Amino acid sequence: MDKNFQEEEMAQITKFTPPLYKQRYQFVKDLVEKYKPKKVADLGCADGSLLRMLKFCSCIEVLAGLDICASVMEEKMYTLSPLPIDYLQPPERSLTITLHQGSVAHKDPCMLGFDLVTCIELIEHLEESELKKFPEVVFGFMAPDIVVISTPNSEFNPLLPGVILYRHPDHKFEWNQAQFQGWALEAARCYDYSVEFTGVGHPPTGMESVGFCTQIGVFLRKYPQTSKPVHSEKPTEAVYKTVFKAVYPSLKDEKYLQNAVVNEVTFTAQIIKHRFMSKHEEYGDGPERKSKFQPSVNYFSDFLGKLVVEKNMEPFVSGNVVYVPLTTIFSFPKVNRLCGTFEKLCKLIAGKVTMSSDGSAVMLSTEYEEN
Repeated sequence: MDKNFQEEEMAQITKFTPPLYKQRYQFVKDLVEKYKPKKVADLGCADGSLLRMLKFCSCIEVLAGLDICASVMEEKMYTLSPLPIDYLQPPERSLTITLHQGSVAHKDPCMLGFDLVTCIELIEHLEESELKKFPEVVFGFMAPDIVVISTPNSEFNPLLPGVILYRHPDHKFEWNQAQFQGWALEAARCYDYSVEFTGVGHPPTGMESVGFCTQIGVFLRKYPQTSKPVHSEKPTEAVYKTVFKAVYPSLKDEKYLQNAVVNEVTFTAQIIKHRFMSKHEEYGDGPERKSKFQPSVNYFSDFLGKLVVEKNMEPFVSGNVVYVPLTTIFSFPKVNRLCGTFEKLCKLIAGKVTMSSDGSAVMLSTEYEEN
């Protein structure tokens, strides 16, 4: 039985709202919002539920999941793929999500360089031999800035209906508060971390000594970011198998940035043209006459913000073509933010937008397009 589903049933009986697994995920998300890690790895990721939540955190650029069971990861790994909207409106940040099949008792170079490593309801599934190697792999070899470890608190078990020995048939052990804290403090001492204890799933009033239903240790690395751990040597060979990888579109990729800039320049030029033609018709100017663009503050507020247009930035008509100066378009906040410099704007739209012979203005037909 899926452990999250089992816990959800248990949570309903004991009135945990939201269910414990959601509280654990929210705890991790709150920690991410506090420390803003760029690279996060979830050990024992199962079907990737936590990764699906964390992929929406704007600070994260790399997400990795590791689990011993490839089939469990493969069930829902498609939900970690980019959606069509991600390609239509790429964000500024980059994001890569990778799933690996392997054991937390083994070292692999792909798990180096992470800022935050989460081990949510993992250690109680480890055999004794794996648990012995776990601290060296996570704290000594991977050595992230932050490690979050959650595990069941056995002192809470008598309060959970139906729990006789362990909460899940695959658990190899379940520690009480003293056992977990003793293990965590020793690991922190050996590998130069500090550790704070907390949890989720409050006990009933009057039974506070029982502790949280899920106990959590938050480990913070003591030595500076530039220091290298001295406890472990890096292996030269990969031992994990990659079962999934998704690279999300990003404006850091020039291909997607160019598409975004071209679309925004075209949209902005069309807006300016339509406003210009409306003013043209209002004053009865002929299309063959050069006419000055008189912007409306309300109009710009509705579309793209306030903009003061100088004389050398005014659109004009020649024949059946409206010329919209590129400097005008570059002054609009979104275009400016996307490009950064006028030179980059010119480079990105070269050959993609119809321009005047001297490259100073976007050319648009005076005719209104029919939808």
